[in-house]
Amino acid sequence: MKILPIDKVREADAYTIKNEPVDSIDLMERAAKSCYKWMLGKFRSTDRIKVFCGLGNNGGDGLAIARLLFKKDFRVEVFVLRYSDKSSDDFNTNLDNLRYQKKVKINEISRFEDLPETLNSDWVVDAIFGSGLSKPVTGFIGQVIEYINNQNTKVVSIDIPSGLFADKSSVDSGGAIINADVTLSFEFAKKAFMFSENLPFVKEWEIMSINLHPDFVKSVDKADYLVLVTDIQGLIKKRRKFDHKGRFGHALLIAGSYGKMGAAVLASEACMRTGAGLLTTHVPKKGYDIIQTAVPEVMTSIDRSETSFSELPDLYPYNAIGIGPGIGQDKETRTALKVLIQNTGLPILFDADAINILGENKTWLSFIPPGCIFTPHPKEFERLAGKSNNAFERDKLQREFSVRYGAYVVLKGYSTAISCPDGMCFYNSTGNPGMATGGSGDVLTGVILGLLAQGYSSLEACLVGTYLHGLAGDLASEDLGYEASLASDITGHIGYAYQILQK
Repeated sequence: MKILPIDKVREADAYTIKNEPVDSIDLMERAAKSCYKWMLGKFRSTDRIKVFCGLGNNGGDGLAIARLLFKKDFRVEVFVLRYSDKSSDDFNTNLDNLRYQKKVKINEISRFEDLPETLNSDWVVDAIFGSGLSKPVTGFIGQVIEYINNQNTKVVSIDIPSGLFADKSSVDSGGAIINADVTLSFEFAKKAFMFSENLPFVKEWEIMSINLHPDFVKSVDKADYLVLVTDIQGLIKKRRKFDHKGRFGHALLIAGSYGKMGAAVLASEACMRTGAGLLTTHVPKKGYDIIQTAVPEVMTSIDRSETSFSELPDLYPYNAIGIGPGIGQDKETRTALKVLIQNTGLPILFDADAINILGENKTWLSFIPPGCIFTPHPKEFERLAGKSNNAFERDKLQREFSVRYGAYVVLKGYSTAISCPDGMCFYNSTGNPGMATGGSGDVLTGVILGLLAQGYSSLEACLVGTYLHGLAGDLASEDLGYEASLASDITGHIGYAYQILQK
């Protein structure tokens, strides 16, 4: 699913109006009907519903929704917020249509004091401001938003929570923002929905189709994407009857050190469970018994060091290389990592301590092969690319890093973001809080490495790997709950995740 900036969404609306053709008021009616259908499945017939409308087209959506709900005998009351003497034409048309109903109570509010002390409602429909907002909401409307936030009621926002910016950070904006329980957005996800800093305002969101013209949507080639199941199903490689392990690659995983062999075990098992034909895991001498016992399917390369990674094995047999889980940051480990970068033309998957070492030796980044993959969590990414004040700044740094070094960055977290060498970004749609546990990142490293070994491109391995990893985590949490899920449970559900993707 494409994620378009707001100026492109406006262009999509205008293109649809001109080329379908359809009148703007009818396009608004489509939007209202799509939200109304959602509400029919959520609202009870006894619910008290208060609709707050601004004076633009978002307010027009709210008025049309109120009319449709009233016709279905819901108890609806409307608050029109008169913060200006101007209003859009489509807003005016829908206000006239609602007034024609005569039985819907319409409150014209121009001062905060005109609001009732309490709303006594089950649902508030927020249709004050849409995604075209350009400045923080303060003053009278800011008071109204804070008033709604303090009511004991559920809130559904239309298009975007009023006061939230779609394409820039709302952190420290100084304006009021609706704390929506659900947001019903039209046709495209908003970039702001991808970032955890906006979670207080966008707890859940759904996309409502309004049938924007497909020709325009297809014509936008420079877009970000929310990765959905249909995107991944088309990428999964199918196995043929006479395939053998030699067809699915031989991966090298450099992982583990004294006290951190669990990371090597988790990544190794995930790599094999994802479908790599062969895996050799390079470990220090004291890790040999552990890896051979815990993951007997894995071959072992033994370092000369008792406790850490200090030398490279022969790289010739391998078609995919991953390094980082649990390797530590000893001096000889740093040197060996530098030698690896200098001695392979294969894309390398860097994780954990490998990223931390590169963060302290940034000049080495100029020598990494094209198509490398980095899988940092936010703090590790900060060491690589520098600090940022908010998610939008970090998003910009992430893209710049990918473009500069020709690399893919899988920034782990809420809606894991995958930035590409061309500056595009993909946001993953699977995963849950139960995956916030030690070792989950090691499993992701193994999953992506296993895909690289099977011949997936760097981009394909990132997209399929993050989705598969998140889906397996979702299945694990369904079985065990968030609190009880372990990283190994994610690995244990990879097969079930594959089954879903292959249906």
